[in-house]
Amino acid sequence: MKILLLGKNGQVGWELQRSLAPLGDVIALASDSREYCGNLTDLAGLAETVRAVAPDIIVNAAAHTAVDKAESEPDLVRTINALAPGVLAEEAKKLNAWLIHYSTDYVFDGSGDQPWVETDPVGPLSVYGATKLEGEQLIQQSGCRHLLFRTSWVYGARGGNFARTMLRLAQERDSLKVIDDQIGAPTGADLLADVTAHAIRTARLNGGVSGLYHLVAAGETSWHGYASFVLDYARRAGVPIKVTPDAIQPVPTSAFPTPAKRPHNSRLNTEKLKNTFGLQLPHWQAGVTRMLTEILDK
Repeated sequence: MKILLLGKNGQVGWELQRSLAPLGDVIALASDSREYCGNLTDLAGLAETVRAVAPDIIVNAAAHTAVDKAESEPDLVRTINALAPGVLAEEAKKLNAWLIHYSTDYVFDGSGDQPWVETDPVGPLSVYGATKLEGEQLIQQSGCRHLLFRTSWVYGARGGNFARTMLRLAQERDSLKVIDDQIGAPTGADLLADVTAHAIRTARLNGGVSGLYHLVAAGETSWHGYASFVLDYARRAGVPIKVTPDAIQPVPTSAFPTPAKRPHNSRLNTEKLKNTFGLQLPHWQAGVTRMLTEILDK
């Protein structure tokens, strides 16, 4: 089996290089790859790459994810998040290949307090959310066999992330203000990659699983709860944290105005994914603990 992976140097792409390796020959591309085009702004080059590689599976882990910056460059973001996935889908259809693509809870308006199911009405609040939704729609309209995974609050041990930021600030400051009215599930890039590999194996045997799925770790928390968990773990691990537990102040989203509006409710219902693929998703604390163990040991 031949697998074309785009976005190999991102948090999810990095983990996918590991999880996909046992499935077949992985051709992993970055935006600056030379032999083949991995740049999602070059739509003609992308199409040419798919034709040249002729993969059985295309996995697109590349995206424009700078949510606030996206508000000031909507055309670029649309090319990367919507038009490029559309091109990949059209080429996948011609080859009868599978396309694996990742989307986001930002396609919803963040209202209410119930976990979103795949069939709920969408209503993105930002350029990022709108372009990711258009990418989903173009893939679905293409008629190609696909697995679309909506996820949220993604982190990886490699590179920058929320936990690293909290650890750094907590060693420099006496108090922190952290948002407590956005609710979601921190989801590890390693979990996304492992579930992707499992789902590909199933899809190769059963084409009927083609479709849209929600994929996040189990449980839920706020950014304040996430920060408190991270810093409590670090204290117990002997990291010199200046901030005491009661000095982590919960504040509303309005305390930190941003160009892009954030959804308050990022909960995603994963029953469809679990039932279709026979999976149990670990609680978010398990993944965050593993990530902290890795970064604090360095």
